[in-house]
Amino acid sequence: MTKQQTRWSQFGVLITVFFFWGFVAASNDILIPVFKKAFNLTQVESQMVSFAFYVAYAVGSIIYFFISKALKADVLNRIGYKNGICIGLVISALGTLLFYPAANSGSFALMISGLFIVGLGFSLQQIAANPLAIVMGDPSSGAQRLTMAGGVNNLGTTIGPLLVSLAIFGSVSSGNTSASIESVKTPYLILGLVFVLVALFIKFSGVPNHIDLEHLAAEEAGDGAGSDKLIHSDSAFAAFKYPQLVLGMIAIFVYVGVEVSTASNLPAYLELAKDKGGLGLETAVIAPFISLYWASLMIGRWSGAAGAFDVASSTKKLLGIVLPFVAFGVFLAVNTIAGHDVSIFLPYAPVIVVMIVAGLLARGNPARMLLNFAICGIAALVIGMLTTGMVSTFAFISSGLFCSVMWPCIFALAIAGLGKNTNEGSSFLIMMIMGGAFVSIFQGWVSEQIGIHMSYWVGVACFAYLAFYAVKATQVLRKQGIDLDKLAASGGH
Repeated sequence: MTKQQTRWSQFGVLITVFFFWGFVAASNDILIPVFKKAFNLTQVESQMVSFAFYVAYAVGSIIYFFISKALKADVLNRIGYKNGICIGLVISALGTLLFYPAANSGSFALMISGLFIVGLGFSLQQIAANPLAIVMGDPSSGAQRLTMAGGVNNLGTTIGPLLVSLAIFGSVSSGNTSASIESVKTPYLILGLVFVLVALFIKFSGVPNHIDLEHLAAEEAGDGAGSDKLIHSDSAFAAFKYPQLVLGMIAIFVYVGVEVSTASNLPAYLELAKDKGGLGLETAVIAPFISLYWASLMIGRWSGAAGAFDVASSTKKLLGIVLPFVAFGVFLAVNTIAGHDVSIFLPYAPVIVVMIVAGLLARGNPARMLLNFAICGIAALVIGMLTTGMVSTFAFISSGLFCSVMWPCIFALAIAGLGKNTNEGSSFLIMMIMGGAFVSIFQGWVSEQIGIHMSYWVGVACFAYLAFYAVKATQVLRKQGIDLDKLAASGGH
């Protein structure tokens, strides 16, 4: 096996954890309306499901940071990246065990405590897996590999809501519209077992345990005269001296915020009466719509992942056009298998074309990709608020398309040139995943003031900052001599 084939094999093992991050995150959106009715919660209180899960990323990252400072050595450099991922999986498995007593006692507090511990394990996995995915191979295609991993993540987000809904409500044909809290425990206990099995699989795999971060920084800077502008510091909090990181932390906060809050508040909009602009759906039948939102991220990321393949430029462009529709076909197939009528989703195809065009116009530049998609995200949410019914629903859901490649774009821009501070910077970025907790809670509060339909102005504000970051990060990195072309563009076009 060649060195390149070995790297791809190792990468294939690594991205299995990305699937589970997506599976659990999207499944939370099914739990929200279920818990809301079962425990008689307000819209703000129901968002505690998202809050508990995503705030765990912040807590995990803070713990990681202070342990590193106490040891006077980066945790992952000490224990190894592969070992860090395995430990994270075991922590998440322990969290799923709480679902058993929580379901038996009908305790909302125990339920969200279990989700918190699952998220705590995910935080360590993310701190290790994201930079590892970027450096496992040619650095010029690092962001595309992260996009490909994100595509696997969103295969999990597409399937997760359907399987969890099936576990809670049974098949569509059963006609069951009421949820039993006790039925929630089974899928999460099974998931915990799978976490342990995957941890064992990764432990004995060829995934590398250590990476050379100084070599990565040198490759990012290139051989140009600008490389002497890179920041070098051994002081505490050295990573904060990089403006691309500090601004990137805010970008991750609002990006995850808009991605999560759009989805977690979507059930309330779907259940809204038709005369008020919604679809008036029962909780038991909203799963395909939640699945389409998360499938939209998969659709965009499969397009962006085309750049990670070692093929001709023309072939990459073709794949960037074909793969999104293959991903859409996956969504239609899994929902058909689940017994849902997918014909109502076929008009969504033209929106995918808009996303593809926005990606092509970025021409492989991650900052330009981020800017284009942020502008499209603003347009999608504004259209959603100005319309009603299926048009509004598709508009809100399409924001998932435009969130799709933002993570790798922001991540690649934010850690560019950090060198040995990369792990510390990565932990700060992972900490900002807590945006999913706070923005969803905030939108829930806004919805109680001005209505769920108009509450998506919160998302518009988030996309506006992301557009700003795309412009500002370009200016900052150029001053540091970082070649944006070598960051390779998550879109790969």
